[in-house]
Amino acid sequence: MAEKKKVDRSENRGGEDALEQSAEARAEAADSLRIDADVNKLAVDLEELRQMLVRRQADFDNYRKRIEKERAEDSKRATSRVIESLIPILDGFEQALAAHKEPSYEAYRKGFELIYKQMMENLTKLGLERLDPAGGKFDPHFHQAVDRAESDEAEDGTVLQVFQPGYVFHGRVLRPALVRVAVGRDRAAN
Repeated sequence: MAEKKKVDRSENRGGEDALEQSAEARAEAADSLRIDADVNKLAVDLEELRQMLVRRQADFDNYRKRIEKERAEDSKRATSRVIESLIPILDGFEQALAAHKEPSYEAYRKGFELIYKQMMENLTKLGLERLDPAGGKFDPHFHQAVDRAESDEAEDGTVLQVFQPGYVFHGRVLRPALVRVAVGRDRAAN
């Protein structure tokens, strides 16, 4: 009988061991599931952070490009204002060069021509374009008609004479050219 009790106890112990092992296995499986869930959550969080970083980097790049563009535009506006203030000086040079053609002023004239040429070269490098549309088609975006003349030789809308040259800076008209425009005799009567 003592042996029988030992056998029953060992059988009971085997059942308890199996229960303990299955409880441990379930606990390990639950821990494994929790770890897998945590890893998945961390992977999702990591991907969200990466996407946020990519968006922030793109936002920063766009900001940098916008600031560079604004700086360039500000620089063009400031240069435009300076050039606009120099246009009357260019007109003065042109009038001075046209006024004195006597031989006694030749030395002064050469000096004025040199200064005028250097000034125009530098302004052209900055982006200034001179409008001298003589013989071309009248364009109201770049020219201001101050007179019209009947002409059988020139086509309607042709610029016959330029009273004052115009200037354009990077596509923006600083001053339109003041011009005389040809009109046909039949249109001139109207």
